[in-house]
Amino acid sequence: MSQCRIQLPPIRLALGGTGLATSLPLALLFWPVSGHAESVTAPIPMNLTGHWAGYASLVLMLAAYIAAMFEETTQLRKSKPMLLAATLIWFLIVLAYRQLGQAPVAVAAFKSNLQSYIELLLFIMVSMTYLNAMEDMGLFKALKIWLVDKQLSYRQLFWITGGLVFLVSCVVNGLTAGLLMGAVVVAVGKDNPRFVNLACLNVVIATNAGGSFSPLGGISTLFVWQHGMLGFTEFFKLFLPCLVNFLVPALAMHFAVPAAKPAVASEILMMPRGAKRILFLFGVTIALAVGFDMSLKLPAAAGMMAGLSLLQFFYFYLQKSDNPAKPIPSDFSLFFGGGDLQQSEFEARRLDIFDKVGRLEWDTLLFFYGAMMGIGGLGFIGYLDAVSQVLYGQFSPTLANVMIGLCSAFVDNGTLMFAVLTMHPDIPQGQWLLLTLTLGVGGSLLAIGSAPGIGLLGQAKGQYTFASHMKWCPVILLAYFASIGVHFWINAATF
Repeated sequence: MSQCRIQLPPIRLALGGTGLATSLPLALLFWPVSGHAESVTAPIPMNLTGHWAGYASLVLMLAAYIAAMFEETTQLRKSKPMLLAATLIWFLIVLAYRQLGQAPVAVAAFKSNLQSYIELLLFIMVSMTYLNAMEDMGLFKALKIWLVDKQLSYRQLFWITGGLVFLVSCVVNGLTAGLLMGAVVVAVGKDNPRFVNLACLNVVIATNAGGSFSPLGGISTLFVWQHGMLGFTEFFKLFLPCLVNFLVPALAMHFAVPAAKPAVASEILMMPRGAKRILFLFGVTIALAVGFDMSLKLPAAAGMMAGLSLLQFFYFYLQKSDNPAKPIPSDFSLFFGGGDLQQSEFEARRLDIFDKVGRLEWDTLLFFYGAMMGIGGLGFIGYLDAVSQVLYGQFSPTLANVMIGLCSAFVDNGTLMFAVLTMHPDIPQGQWLLLTLTLGVGGSLLAIGSAPGIGLLGQAKGQYTFASHMKWCPVILLAYFASIGVHFWINAATF
């Protein structure tokens, strides 16, 4: 008998690839080896990898993932098949264990996975609630108007939008950051499709690179941080490799960007009271999350929930101190349902914290519940141990991490990172940094490889396309390996 423990990390808010599930990790799930079931309480002499429940779980997970990949074709939201698959997988596991009188062991494993997901959910819920609050206050639109009014050339805007989103994406989720800068690009380049194409591609690459050197940049980095594989400050060792990953394609595209200046009409936006203070509270909330984790060893979600309470009290203060006689700003009146709202109703909607929570990307959050619980189930059965033996036993850790990173062009990087963490590979800090880097920037290889890419395909439809992204794939691949080389050079002591 053997005894193992389950260490299940929380899950990166952006659904990445939408292609067929051709990644190495998913393919290796069918590698014919024998494994053992894991237990959280006692040695379990079971081998579900060769059990009917194990085979059925594999089929269910693969079918759910393929259904999620074809969401745009079938119009079936990706969360539905993944939730069903996760439910059935754990039903089969508990049923198999119950037949041997050990159902409590499987139930304990399910609860361990559930606790990890809840920590992730609370963290993301608070983060996205603040982002929705800042959007309602007009902060993002104000940034867009400020950039447009500068009367900069196309090349200057190319570098400014890329550089800004590189920095912003280290604290704001990739989809939000990408769509924000994409709105700027489309607004100033509406008469120049070539600029829109190149600038959108630059924004996708910069967003993915910027989100890879911060634990707050996405689901995969959040996983590694909350699982304790890397400390909060250790992620910043990837800043230079990520910067290289952004700069190499940007420099190659620079001369293809038009040098002319766009003609854009100026616009004025009056932000409501409290906008800047909400931005400050968001910074305080991030500081609380980091402080709770580093100083008190509490989950980062605890600090985020403390920050949510600050936002609630601030909204309460605004509600009690606002002037009820002031007019409704036209921009916000349109956002909250037009001019039919009375002033009191408008203020109640604008300052309603639960309205912000209700507008979260619940389909994506529920998808990750299904993916996390489903992969956790496969890990409990023993399949991920088998995959780990192949990836990190027969291959070198470097080759394994590079290949997994390339797979993120097709499969969501958060799902891949969770699968690797569930394998418990015994690798040094430098390899965890390498895996974080490759999974973060690997999604830039294809337009469908990351949430920002998918978002901009819709936002700049007809100007930024899958085919136009593919033309620059060789340069992006060069940047991928260049960033890996820089990582080995400057972080050699971590291996």
